Amino acid sequence: MQGGYRDDAAPQGGANPDAYALWHWHLMDVFVYFSHYLVTLPPPCWTNAAHLHGVKVLGTFITEWEKGAEICREMFATKDSAQMYAERLAELAAALGFDGWLINIEAKLDHQFIDNLKEFVNHLTKRMHAAVPGSLVIWYDAVTVNGNLSWQNKLSKYNKPFFDLCDGLFVNYTWKEKYPQDSAAAAGDRKYDVYMGIDVFGRKTYGGGQWNGHGYQVCYGGLQVSSDPWNNISCQSFQPMLKYTGDEVQTPVQTSIKLTTSETFKDEQFSGGGSVTVKGSLEQNVIFSEQLFNGGLYMEDGSVLLFYSVNADANCVVGLSLDLSSRNKGNTSILIANDIAAFHRKKQNGMYSSYVQSDKVAPQGPDNQNWVLYQATVQSSASYTLTGINIVCTLKTTGEVNTESEEDGSSEANGNRSLPYHASLCHVSIRNSNDDKLFPPAKSWMTEGWYISWSKNSNTSKLLSLKVSWKLNTSRQASFMKYNVYVEKLTVDSNAKASRNFLGVASVEAFYVSNLQIPDEVTSLKFIIQPCGHDGSRQELEECPKLFLVPVDHSVTLI
Repeated sequence: MQGGYRDDAAPQGGANPDAYALWHWHLMDVFVYFSHYLVTLPPPCWTNAAHLHGVKVLGTFITEWEKGAEICREMFATKDSAQMYAERLAELAAALGFDGWLINIEAKLDHQFIDNLKEFVNHLTKRMHAAVPGSLVIWYDAVTVNGNLSWQNKLSKYNKPFFDLCDGLFVNYTWKEKYPQDSAAAAGDRKYDVYMGIDVFGRKTYGGGQWNGHGYQVCYGGLQVSSDPWNNISCQSFQPMLKYTGDEVQTPVQTSIKLTTSETFKDEQFSGGGSVTVKGSLEQNVIFSEQLFNGGLYMEDGSVLLFYSVNADANCVVGLSLDLSSRNKGNTSILIANDIAAFHRKKQNGMYSSYVQSDKVAPQGPDNQNWVLYQATVQSSASYTLTGINIVCTLKTTGEVNTESEEDGSSEANGNRSLPYHASLCHVSIRNSNDDKLFPPAKSWMTEGWYISWSKNSNTSKLLSLKVSWKLNTSRQASFMKYNVYVEKLTVDSNAKASRNFLGVASVEAFYVSNLQIPDEVTSLKFIIQPCGHDGSRQELEECPKLFLVPVDHSVTLI
Protein backbone atom coordinates (compact mmCIF):
# COMPACT_ATOMS: atom_id res chain seq x y z
CA MET A 1 0.00 0.00 0.00
CA GLN A 2 1.06 3.59 -0.51
CA GLY A 3 0.15 6.44 1.88
CA GLY A 4 -3.28 6.71 3.50
CA TYR A 5 -1.98 6.26 7.03
CA ARG A 6 -2.75 9.65 8.50
CA ASP A 7 -6.52 9.79 8.83
CA ASP A 8 -6.89 6.23 10.08
CA ALA A 9 -4.08 6.14 12.64
CA ALA A 10 -6.00 7.67 15.60
CA PRO A 11 -7.13 5.01 18.13
CA GLN A 12 -10.69 6.42 18.21
CA GLY A 13 -10.90 7.18 14.50
CA GLY A 14 -11.42 10.52 12.80
CA ALA A 15 -13.80 12.64 10.77
CA ASN A 16 -12.76 11.72 7.21
CA PRO A 17 -15.16 9.03 5.88
CA ASP A 18 -12.88 8.43 2.89
CA ALA A 19 -9.83 7.49 4.97
CA TYR A 20 -8.24 4.29 3.78
CA ALA A 21 -9.78 1.08 5.12
CA LEU A 22 -10.41 -2.38 3.72
CA TRP A 23 -12.93 -5.18 4.01
CA HIS A 24 -11.26 -8.07 2.15
CA TRP A 25 -9.92 -9.65 5.33
CA HIS A 26 -10.93 -13.13 4.18
CA LEU A 27 -8.20 -12.92 1.53
CA MET A 28 -5.44 -12.24 4.09
CA ASP A 29 -3.48 -14.25 6.61
CA VAL A 30 -1.09 -11.51 7.75
CA PHE A 31 -1.43 -7.70 7.61
CA VAL A 32 1.75 -5.60 7.84
CA TYR A 33 1.32 -2.01 8.96
CA PHE A 34 4.14 -0.37 7.04
CA SER A 35 5.72 3.06 6.94
CA HIS A 36 9.18 4.51 6.45
CA TYR A 37 9.79 5.34 10.11
CA LEU A 38 12.39 3.35 12.05
CA VAL A 39 9.73 1.63 14.19
CA THR A 40 6.14 1.54 13.01
CA LEU A 41 3.55 0.41 15.56
CA PRO A 42 0.18 -0.73 14.19
CA PRO A 43 -2.56 1.59 15.53
CA PRO A 44 -5.11 -0.18 17.77
CA CYS A 45 -7.87 0.30 15.18
CA TRP A 46 -6.02 -1.86 12.64
CA THR A 47 -5.13 -4.49 15.21
CA ASN A 48 -8.75 -4.67 16.41
CA ALA A 49 -10.19 -5.04 12.91
CA ALA A 50 -7.61 -7.61 11.82
CA HIS A 51 -7.99 -9.75 14.94
CA LEU A 52 -11.78 -9.70 14.56
CA HIS A 53 -11.26 -11.53 11.25
CA GLY A 54 -8.51 -13.87 12.46
CA VAL A 55 -5.73 -11.96 10.69
CA LYS A 56 -2.31 -11.43 12.28
CA VAL A 57 -0.87 -7.91 12.42
CA LEU A 58 2.83 -7.07 12.16
CA GLY A 59 4.65 -3.84 12.86
CA THR A 60 7.63 -2.70 10.80
CA PHE A 61 11.27 -2.16 11.74
CA ILE A 62 13.11 -0.50 8.85
CA THR A 63 16.49 1.12 8.32
CA GLU A 64 17.15 2.88 5.02
CA TRP A 65 20.12 4.26 3.14
CA GLU A 66 23.03 6.01 4.89
CA LYS A 67 21.04 7.09 7.96
CA GLY A 68 19.83 3.51 8.29
CA ALA A 69 23.37 2.18 8.01
CA GLU A 70 24.41 4.52 10.85
CA ILE A 71 21.61 3.18 13.04
CA CYS A 72 22.57 -0.41 12.21
CA ARG A 73 26.20 0.19 13.15
CA GLU A 74 25.05 1.34 16.60
CA MET A 75 22.46 -1.40 17.11
CA PHE A 76 24.62 -4.27 15.91
CA ALA A 77 27.95 -3.14 17.34
CA THR A 78 27.91 -6.05 19.80
CA LYS A 79 25.94 -9.22 20.34
CA ASP A 80 24.55 -7.81 23.61
CA SER A 81 23.25 -4.64 21.95
CA ALA A 82 21.63 -6.66 19.15
CA GLN A 83 19.84 -8.82 21.73
CA MET A 84 18.81 -5.78 23.78
CA TYR A 85 17.13 -4.05 20.83
CA ALA A 86 15.42 -7.31 19.85
CA GLU A 87 14.00 -7.61 23.37
CA ARG A 88 12.61 -4.07 23.25
CA LEU A 89 10.78 -4.82 19.98
CA ALA A 90 9.33 -8.02 21.44
CA GLU A 91 8.16 -6.11 24.53
CA LEU A 92 6.42 -3.50 22.37
CA ALA A 93 4.50 -6.12 20.40
CA ALA A 94 3.44 -8.01 23.52
CA ALA A 95 2.35 -4.85 25.35
CA LEU A 96 0.39 -3.41 22.42
CA GLY A 97 -1.22 -6.67 21.35
CA PHE A 98 0.08 -7.16 17.81
CA ASP A 99 1.67 -10.29 16.39
CA GLY A 100 5.25 -9.63 15.33
CA TRP A 101 7.52 -7.72 13.00
CA LEU A 102 8.57 -7.22 9.41
CA ILE A 103 12.34 -6.58 9.47
CA ASN A 104 13.52 -4.48 6.53
CA ILE A 105 17.23 -3.60 6.45
CA GLU A 106 17.61 -1.48 3.30
CA ALA A 107 21.12 -0.28 3.97
CA LYS A 108 24.58 -1.46 2.96
CA LEU A 109 26.47 -2.90 5.94
CA ASP A 110 30.09 -3.76 6.57
CA HIS A 111 30.54 -7.50 6.84
CA GLN A 112 31.62 -7.20 10.49
CA PHE A 113 28.02 -6.37 11.53
CA ILE A 114 26.33 -9.32 9.78
CA ASP A 115 26.78 -11.89 12.57
CA ASN A 116 25.19 -9.53 15.09
CA LEU A 117 22.40 -8.72 12.62
CA LYS A 118 21.72 -12.46 12.37
CA GLU A 119 21.71 -12.66 16.17
CA PHE A 120 19.20 -9.79 16.26
CA VAL A 121 16.84 -11.70 13.93
CA ASN A 122 17.32 -14.98 15.79
CA HIS A 123 16.83 -13.45 19.26
CA LEU A 124 13.82 -11.41 18.19
CA THR A 125 12.15 -14.49 16.71
CA LYS A 126 12.68 -16.51 19.89
CA ARG A 127 11.52 -13.69 22.18
CA MET A 128 8.42 -13.07 20.07
CA HIS A 129 7.46 -16.75 20.10
CA ALA A 130 7.84 -16.82 23.89
CA ALA A 131 5.91 -13.59 24.49
CA VAL A 132 3.15 -13.95 21.87
CA PRO A 133 2.25 -17.52 20.85
CA GLY A 134 1.70 -17.77 17.11
CA SER A 135 3.67 -14.61 16.43
CA LEU A 136 5.76 -14.04 13.30
CA VAL A 137 9.04 -12.38 12.40
CA ILE A 138 9.38 -11.88 8.63
CA TRP A 139 12.62 -10.89 6.88
CA TYR A 140 12.39 -8.53 3.92
CA ASP A 141 14.49 -9.26 0.84
CA ALA A 142 16.98 -6.36 0.86
CA VAL A 143 20.43 -6.56 2.46
CA THR A 144 22.29 -9.81 1.78
CA VAL A 145 24.42 -11.98 4.03
CA ASN A 146 27.45 -10.29 2.45
CA GLY A 147 26.23 -6.86 3.60
CA ASN A 148 25.30 -5.70 0.10
CA LEU A 149 22.00 -3.93 -0.54
CA SER A 150 20.95 -6.24 -3.37
CA TRP A 151 17.29 -7.25 -3.77
CA GLN A 152 17.24 -10.90 -4.84
CA ASN A 153 13.51 -11.02 -5.77
CA LYS A 154 13.50 -14.66 -4.64
CA LEU A 155 14.86 -16.90 -1.90
CA SER A 156 18.55 -17.40 -2.65
CA LYS A 157 21.78 -18.29 -0.91
CA TYR A 158 22.29 -14.59 -0.23
CA ASN A 159 19.16 -14.10 1.94
CA LYS A 160 18.46 -17.67 3.09
CA PRO A 161 20.67 -17.37 6.22
CA PHE A 162 18.19 -14.77 7.55
CA PHE A 163 15.20 -16.85 6.39
CA ASP A 164 16.56 -19.81 8.37
CA LEU A 165 16.49 -17.76 11.59
CA CYS A 166 12.94 -16.40 11.40
CA ASP A 167 9.41 -17.29 10.26
CA GLY A 168 9.50 -16.23 6.64
CA LEU A 169 10.82 -14.13 3.79
CA PHE A 170 8.95 -11.27 2.09
CA VAL A 171 10.39 -11.24 -1.44
CA ASN A 172 10.91 -7.91 -3.20
CA TYR A 173 8.31 -7.02 -5.84
CA THR A 174 10.28 -7.19 -9.08
CA TRP A 175 10.51 -10.97 -9.39
CA LYS A 176 10.23 -12.80 -12.72
CA GLU A 177 7.92 -15.61 -13.78
CA LYS A 178 10.18 -18.52 -12.74
CA TYR A 179 11.29 -17.01 -9.41
CA PRO A 180 8.47 -18.51 -7.28
CA GLN A 181 9.51 -21.98 -8.44
CA ASP A 182 13.15 -21.22 -7.66
CA SER A 183 12.15 -19.97 -4.20
CA ALA A 184 10.06 -23.06 -3.47
CA ALA A 185 12.97 -25.31 -4.42
CA ALA A 186 15.35 -23.38 -2.17
CA ALA A 187 12.89 -23.37 0.77
CA GLY A 188 12.21 -27.12 0.70
CA ASP A 189 9.63 -28.00 3.38
CA ARG A 190 9.24 -24.28 4.19
CA LYS A 191 8.06 -23.18 0.75
CA TYR A 192 4.87 -21.68 2.23
CA ASP A 193 7.01 -19.38 4.38
CA VAL A 194 8.14 -17.48 1.29
CA TYR A 195 5.85 -14.53 0.47
CA MET A 196 6.10 -13.16 -3.06
CA GLY A 197 5.67 -9.38 -3.07
CA ILE A 198 3.20 -7.79 -5.47
CA ASP A 199 2.98 -4.04 -6.01
CA VAL A 200 -0.76 -3.35 -6.34
CA PHE A 201 0.02 -0.25 -8.40
CA GLY A 202 1.77 -2.48 -10.94
CA ARG A 203 5.17 -0.81 -10.74
CA LYS A 204 7.73 -3.21 -12.27
CA THR A 205 5.66 -6.15 -11.02
CA TYR A 206 5.06 -9.38 -12.90
CA GLY A 207 1.40 -9.47 -13.98
CA GLY A 208 0.63 -5.81 -13.23
CA GLY A 209 -1.60 -4.71 -10.34
CA GLN A 210 -4.60 -2.64 -8.21
CA TRP A 211 -6.98 -3.07 -4.84
CA ASN A 212 -12.93 0.23 3.65
CA GLY A 213 -15.17 0.90 9.05
CA HIS A 214 -16.19 4.25 7.82
CA GLY A 215 -19.40 6.08 7.05
CA TYR A 216 -21.15 9.34 6.34
CA GLN A 217 -23.45 8.99 9.36
CA VAL A 218 -23.93 6.70 12.37
CA CYS A 219 -27.13 4.67 12.78
CA TYR A 220 -28.42 2.23 15.37
CA GLY A 221 -31.65 0.30 14.99
CA GLY A 222 -32.26 2.08 11.70
CA LEU A 223 -32.23 5.49 13.36
CA GLN A 224 -29.55 8.08 12.78
CA VAL A 225 -27.73 9.06 15.98
CA SER A 226 -25.11 11.23 14.28
CA SER A 227 -24.98 12.99 10.92
CA ASP A 228 -21.22 13.55 11.10
CA PRO A 229 -18.91 11.66 8.71
CA TRP A 230 -16.38 9.40 10.43
CA ASN A 231 -13.73 6.72 10.13
CA ASN A 232 -12.76 4.17 12.77
CA ILE A 233 -11.78 0.75 11.50
CA SER A 234 -12.10 -0.58 15.08
CA CYS A 235 -15.87 -0.29 14.56
CA GLN A 236 -15.75 -2.62 11.58
CA SER A 237 -17.98 -5.65 12.02
CA PHE A 238 -17.17 -9.09 10.62
CA GLN A 239 -16.97 -8.44 6.88
CA PRO A 240 -18.81 -10.37 4.12
CA MET A 241 -16.85 -12.21 1.45
CA LEU A 242 -18.08 -10.27 -1.55
CA LYS A 243 -16.33 -10.83 -4.86
CA TYR A 244 -13.98 -8.08 -6.00
CA THR A 245 -13.99 -7.25 -9.73
CA GLY A 246 -12.49 -3.92 -10.60
CA ASP A 247 -13.41 -0.73 -8.78
CA GLU A 248 -16.34 -2.10 -6.82
CA VAL A 249 -17.48 -5.26 -5.13
CA GLN A 250 -20.02 -6.95 -7.34
CA THR A 251 -21.39 -10.23 -8.60
CA PRO A 252 -20.69 -11.47 -12.11
CA VAL A 253 -23.39 -10.67 -14.68
CA GLN A 254 -25.36 -13.81 -15.44
CA THR A 255 -27.79 -14.64 -18.24
CA SER A 256 -30.98 -14.01 -16.32
CA ILE A 257 -29.60 -11.85 -13.50
CA LYS A 258 -28.19 -8.37 -13.77
CA LEU A 259 -27.51 -7.41 -10.20
CA THR A 260 -24.69 -5.65 -8.39
CA THR A 261 -23.91 -6.63 -4.79
CA SER A 262 -21.93 -3.95 -3.00
CA GLU A 263 -21.18 -2.44 0.38
CA THR A 264 -23.02 0.87 0.73
CA PHE A 265 -21.94 3.70 3.03
CA LYS A 266 -23.73 6.88 1.95
CA ASP A 267 -27.34 5.67 2.22
CA GLU A 268 -29.26 5.52 5.51
CA GLN A 269 -28.08 2.44 7.44
CA PHE A 270 -29.51 0.15 10.10
CA SER A 271 -26.39 -0.13 12.23
CA GLY A 272 -23.01 1.61 12.07
CA GLY A 273 -22.13 3.17 8.72
CA GLY A 274 -22.58 0.53 5.99
CA SER A 275 -24.68 -2.31 4.61
CA VAL A 276 -24.78 -4.82 1.76
CA THR A 277 -26.93 -3.61 -1.14
CA VAL A 278 -28.25 -5.63 -4.08
CA LYS A 279 -29.30 -3.48 -7.00
CA GLY A 280 -30.15 -4.07 -10.66
CA SER A 281 -32.75 -6.06 -12.58
CA LEU A 282 -34.11 -9.51 -11.80
CA GLU A 283 -36.42 -11.86 -13.69
CA GLN A 284 -39.77 -12.47 -12.07
CA ASN A 285 -39.26 -16.21 -11.73
CA VAL A 286 -35.61 -16.23 -10.54
CA ILE A 287 -34.00 -16.58 -7.12
CA PHE A 288 -30.67 -14.77 -6.84
CA SER A 289 -28.17 -15.91 -4.20
CA GLU A 290 -24.72 -14.63 -3.24
CA GLN A 291 -22.48 -15.99 -0.48
CA LEU A 292 -21.73 -13.56 2.34
CA PHE A 293 -19.76 -15.79 4.72
CA ASN A 294 -18.24 -19.23 4.72
CA GLY A 295 -16.50 -21.18 7.44
CA GLY A 296 -16.92 -24.13 9.77
CA LEU A 297 -19.12 -23.35 12.79
CA TYR A 298 -20.01 -26.50 14.72
CA MET A 299 -23.69 -26.55 15.64
CA GLU A 300 -25.23 -27.85 18.87
CA ASP A 301 -28.45 -29.72 19.55
CA GLY A 302 -31.32 -27.31 20.15
CA SER A 303 -32.24 -24.07 18.47
CA VAL A 304 -30.51 -20.85 17.49
CA LEU A 305 -31.88 -17.37 16.92
CA LEU A 306 -30.99 -15.58 13.69
CA PHE A 307 -31.46 -11.83 13.26
CA TYR A 308 -31.17 -9.71 10.13
CA SER A 309 -32.46 -6.33 8.98
CA VAL A 310 -33.78 -5.38 5.54
CA ASN A 311 -34.48 -2.14 3.70
CA ALA A 312 -36.14 -3.09 0.40
CA ASP A 313 -38.38 -1.70 -2.32
CA ALA A 314 -42.02 -2.79 -2.08
CA ASN A 315 -41.78 -5.63 -4.63
CA CYS A 316 -38.40 -6.96 -3.43
CA VAL A 317 -37.96 -9.87 -1.02
CA VAL A 318 -34.74 -10.62 0.90
CA GLY A 319 -33.90 -13.72 2.90
CA LEU A 320 -30.92 -15.70 4.10
CA SER A 321 -29.93 -19.28 3.45
CA LEU A 322 -27.74 -21.42 5.69
CA ASP A 323 -25.48 -24.08 4.19
CA LEU A 324 -24.99 -27.05 6.54
CA SER A 325 -22.76 -30.07 6.15
CA SER A 326 -22.72 -33.45 7.92
CA ARG A 327 -20.43 -36.41 7.42
CA ASN A 328 -23.27 -38.85 7.95
CA LYS A 329 -26.23 -36.92 6.57
CA GLY A 330 -24.64 -34.99 3.70
CA ASN A 331 -25.31 -31.36 2.81
CA THR A 332 -28.48 -29.38 3.37
CA SER A 333 -29.62 -25.79 2.90
CA ILE A 334 -32.22 -23.87 4.92
CA LEU A 335 -33.91 -20.78 3.50
CA ILE A 336 -35.07 -18.15 6.00
CA ALA A 337 -37.46 -15.41 4.91
CA ASN A 338 -40.50 -13.49 6.01
CA ASP A 339 -42.29 -13.99 2.67
CA ILE A 340 -41.85 -17.74 2.20
CA ALA A 341 -44.46 -17.88 -0.58
CA ALA A 342 -42.37 -15.63 -2.81
CA PHE A 343 -39.63 -18.29 -2.87
CA HIS A 344 -41.90 -21.35 -2.91
CA ARG A 345 -43.36 -20.36 -6.26
CA LYS A 346 -40.06 -19.96 -8.10
CA LYS A 347 -38.51 -22.57 -10.35
CA GLN A 348 -35.37 -22.78 -8.18
CA ASN A 349 -37.18 -23.62 -4.95
CA GLY A 350 -35.77 -27.15 -5.01
CA MET A 351 -32.39 -25.69 -4.01
CA TYR A 352 -33.50 -25.60 -0.39
CA SER A 353 -34.15 -28.58 1.87
CA SER A 354 -36.41 -26.66 4.23
CA TYR A 355 -37.91 -23.24 4.84
CA VAL A 356 -38.10 -21.24 8.08
CA GLN A 357 -40.46 -18.32 8.57
CA SER A 358 -38.90 -15.15 10.02
CA ASP A 359 -40.98 -12.64 11.95
CA LYS A 360 -40.71 -8.89 12.37
CA VAL A 361 -39.17 -7.69 15.62
CA ALA A 362 -40.77 -4.71 17.33
CA PRO A 363 -38.38 -1.74 17.13
CA GLN A 364 -36.64 -0.73 20.38
CA GLY A 365 -37.06 2.96 19.71
CA PRO A 366 -39.25 5.09 17.44
CA ASP A 367 -40.51 3.12 14.46
CA ASN A 368 -38.35 3.43 11.36
CA GLN A 369 -40.35 2.98 8.17
CA ASN A 370 -37.40 1.91 6.03
CA TRP A 371 -35.53 -0.76 7.99
CA VAL A 372 -37.24 -3.89 9.30
CA LEU A 373 -35.54 -6.25 11.77
CA TYR A 374 -36.42 -9.93 11.42
CA GLN A 375 -35.94 -12.87 13.78
CA ALA A 376 -36.12 -16.60 13.06
CA THR A 377 -35.70 -19.71 15.20
CA VAL A 378 -33.73 -22.46 13.48
CA GLN A 379 -33.47 -25.99 14.85
CA SER A 380 -29.89 -27.23 14.86
CA SER A 381 -28.17 -30.55 15.34
CA ALA A 382 -24.73 -31.35 16.71
CA SER A 383 -24.08 -33.55 13.68
CA TYR A 384 -23.99 -30.50 11.37
CA THR A 385 -21.46 -27.76 10.64
CA LEU A 386 -22.53 -24.33 9.37
CA THR A 387 -20.40 -23.80 6.25
CA GLY A 388 -22.03 -20.77 4.61
CA ILE A 389 -24.47 -17.87 4.95
CA ASN A 390 -25.97 -16.42 1.76
CA ILE A 391 -28.16 -13.47 0.87
CA VAL A 392 -31.16 -14.66 -1.16
CA CYS A 393 -33.25 -12.32 -3.31
CA THR A 394 -36.41 -12.60 -5.38
CA LEU A 395 -39.43 -10.56 -6.46
CA LYS A 396 -42.83 -10.82 -4.82
CA THR A 397 -45.36 -13.11 -6.46
CA THR A 398 -48.12 -11.57 -8.60
CA GLY A 399 -50.75 -14.14 -7.74
CA GLU A 400 -50.76 -15.65 -11.25
CA VAL A 401 -49.33 -19.13 -11.64
CA ASN A 402 -48.45 -20.87 -14.89
CA THR A 403 -49.79 -24.39 -14.25
CA GLU A 404 -48.31 -25.74 -17.50
CA SER A 405 -44.71 -25.06 -16.48
CA GLU A 406 -42.47 -28.10 -16.74
CA GLU A 407 -39.89 -26.69 -14.37
CA ASP A 408 -39.47 -28.17 -10.90
CA GLY A 409 -41.83 -26.34 -8.60
CA SER A 410 -44.37 -23.73 -9.61
CA SER A 411 -43.65 -20.95 -12.07
CA GLU A 412 -45.28 -17.57 -12.39
CA ALA A 413 -46.80 -16.41 -15.64
CA ASN A 414 -44.57 -13.86 -17.40
CA GLY A 415 -41.75 -15.23 -15.26
CA ASN A 416 -39.06 -14.19 -17.74
CA ARG A 417 -39.94 -10.51 -17.41
CA SER A 418 -37.15 -8.48 -15.73
CA LEU A 419 -38.03 -5.87 -13.12
CA PRO A 420 -35.94 -3.44 -11.07
CA TYR A 421 -34.57 -4.80 -7.81
CA HIS A 422 -33.13 -2.77 -4.92
CA ALA A 423 -32.65 -4.03 -1.36
CA SER A 424 -30.16 -3.66 1.48
CA LEU A 425 -29.17 -6.11 4.21
CA CYS A 426 -27.56 -5.34 7.55
CA HIS A 427 -27.11 -6.65 11.10
CA VAL A 428 -26.83 -10.42 10.50
CA SER A 429 -26.30 -12.21 13.81
CA ILE A 430 -26.72 -15.71 15.24
CA ARG A 431 -26.93 -16.65 18.90
CA ASN A 432 -28.11 -19.50 21.09
CA SER A 433 -31.80 -19.18 21.93
CA ASN A 434 -31.05 -19.83 25.61
CA ASP A 435 -28.27 -17.24 25.67
CA ASP A 436 -29.71 -14.46 27.79
CA LYS A 437 -28.12 -11.14 26.99
CA LEU A 438 -28.65 -9.58 30.39
CA PHE A 439 -26.47 -6.51 30.69
CA PRO A 440 -25.05 -5.58 34.11
CA PRO A 441 -27.14 -2.85 35.76
CA ALA A 442 -25.72 0.65 35.99
CA LYS A 443 -24.86 0.18 39.67
CA SER A 444 -22.49 -2.67 38.72
CA TRP A 445 -20.16 -0.22 36.99
CA MET A 446 -17.65 2.25 38.35
CA THR A 447 -17.12 5.29 36.12
CA GLU A 448 -14.41 7.91 36.45
CA GLY A 449 -13.27 11.10 34.76
CA TRP A 450 -9.55 11.71 34.29
CA TYR A 451 -7.37 14.61 33.09
CA ILE A 452 -10.32 17.02 33.08
CA SER A 453 -9.39 20.23 31.30
CA TRP A 454 -11.54 23.31 30.67
CA SER A 455 -10.62 26.13 28.32
CA LYS A 456 -12.40 29.24 27.11
CA ASN A 457 -13.97 29.01 23.66
CA SER A 458 -16.03 32.21 23.41
CA ASN A 459 -18.11 34.53 25.55
CA THR A 460 -20.93 32.00 25.50
CA SER A 461 -19.20 28.62 25.67
CA LYS A 462 -16.19 26.69 26.89
CA LEU A 463 -14.30 23.58 25.74
CA LEU A 464 -13.93 20.34 27.69
CA SER A 465 -11.36 17.58 27.31
CA LEU A 466 -11.15 14.47 29.50
CA LYS A 467 -10.71 10.72 29.63
CA VAL A 468 -13.83 8.75 30.64
CA SER A 469 -13.15 5.27 32.00
CA TRP A 470 -15.39 2.51 33.33
CA LYS A 471 -15.10 -0.99 34.78
CA LEU A 472 -17.29 -3.53 36.50
CA ASN A 473 -17.07 -3.41 40.29
CA THR A 474 -17.97 -7.10 40.51
CA SER A 475 -15.95 -10.27 39.87
CA ARG A 476 -17.59 -10.62 36.46
CA GLN A 477 -15.30 -9.76 33.55
CA ALA A 478 -16.65 -7.39 30.90
CA SER A 479 -16.86 -9.19 27.54
CA PHE A 480 -18.51 -6.66 25.27
CA MET A 481 -17.50 -6.06 21.68
CA LYS A 482 -17.64 -2.28 21.97
CA TYR A 483 -19.18 0.65 23.84
CA ASN A 484 -21.17 3.54 22.37
CA VAL A 485 -20.52 6.82 24.18
CA TYR A 486 -23.11 9.63 24.40
CA VAL A 487 -23.31 12.92 26.28
CA GLU A 488 -26.37 14.84 27.51
CA LYS A 489 -26.05 18.55 28.26
CA LEU A 490 -28.40 19.48 31.13
CA THR A 491 -29.59 22.98 32.02
CA VAL A 492 -31.40 24.65 34.95
CA ASP A 493 -34.70 24.43 33.05
CA SER A 494 -36.02 21.04 34.20
CA ASN A 495 -38.73 21.15 31.53
CA ALA A 496 -36.25 21.46 28.71
CA LYS A 497 -35.32 18.18 27.02
CA ALA A 498 -31.60 17.54 27.30
CA SER A 499 -29.78 17.28 24.00
CA ARG A 500 -28.13 13.89 23.55
CA ASN A 501 -25.08 13.71 21.31
CA PHE A 502 -23.29 10.62 20.05
CA LEU A 503 -19.56 11.01 20.74
CA GLY A 504 -18.10 7.81 19.34
CA VAL A 505 -17.23 4.17 19.93
CA ALA A 506 -14.71 2.62 22.30
CA SER A 507 -13.19 -0.84 21.88
CA VAL A 508 -11.71 -0.72 25.40
CA GLU A 509 -13.07 0.54 28.72
CA ALA A 510 -12.00 4.13 28.14
CA PHE A 511 -12.85 7.00 25.80
CA TYR A 512 -11.09 10.32 25.21
CA VAL A 513 -13.18 13.46 24.74
CA SER A 514 -11.38 16.33 23.05
CA ASN A 515 -12.54 19.96 22.86
CA LEU A 516 -16.23 19.27 23.45
CA GLN A 517 -18.10 22.58 23.19
CA ILE A 518 -20.23 23.31 26.27
CA PRO A 519 -22.62 26.30 26.15
CA ASP A 520 -22.57 28.44 29.30
CA GLU A 521 -26.21 27.62 30.12
CA VAL A 522 -25.29 23.95 30.66
CA THR A 523 -25.19 23.20 34.39
CA SER A 524 -24.20 19.51 34.27
CA LEU A 525 -23.11 16.83 31.84
CA LYS A 526 -24.17 13.21 31.73
CA PHE A 527 -21.89 10.81 29.84
CA ILE A 528 -23.61 7.54 28.92
CA ILE A 529 -21.62 4.37 28.18
CA GLN A 530 -23.68 1.81 26.23
CA PRO A 531 -22.29 -1.78 26.21
CA CYS A 532 -22.81 -3.67 22.93
CA GLY A 533 -22.86 -7.46 22.66
CA HIS A 534 -21.08 -9.52 20.00
CA ASP A 535 -24.47 -10.33 18.45
CA GLY A 536 -25.32 -6.64 17.91
CA SER A 537 -27.50 -6.26 21.01
CA ARG A 538 -27.25 -3.02 22.99
CA GLN A 539 -28.19 -2.09 26.52
CA GLU A 540 -31.09 0.32 26.91
CA LEU A 541 -29.64 3.80 27.39
CA GLU A 542 -31.65 4.42 30.56
CA GLU A 543 -30.01 1.36 32.16
CA CYS A 544 -26.43 2.11 31.08
CA PRO A 545 -23.57 3.26 33.32
CA LYS A 546 -23.20 7.03 33.50
CA LEU A 547 -20.68 9.66 34.54
CA PHE A 548 -21.92 13.04 35.79
CA LEU A 549 -19.75 16.11 35.54
CA VAL A 550 -20.43 19.69 36.66
CA PRO A 551 -18.83 22.43 34.53
CA VAL A 552 -16.49 24.83 36.26
CA ASP A 553 -18.15 27.86 37.76
CA HIS A 554 -18.45 30.85 35.45
CA SER A 555 -16.51 32.97 37.88
CA VAL A 556 -13.47 30.71 37.65
CA THR A 557 -10.74 32.04 35.41
CA LEU A 558 -10.41 29.76 32.41
CA ILE A 559 -7.16 29.10 30.63
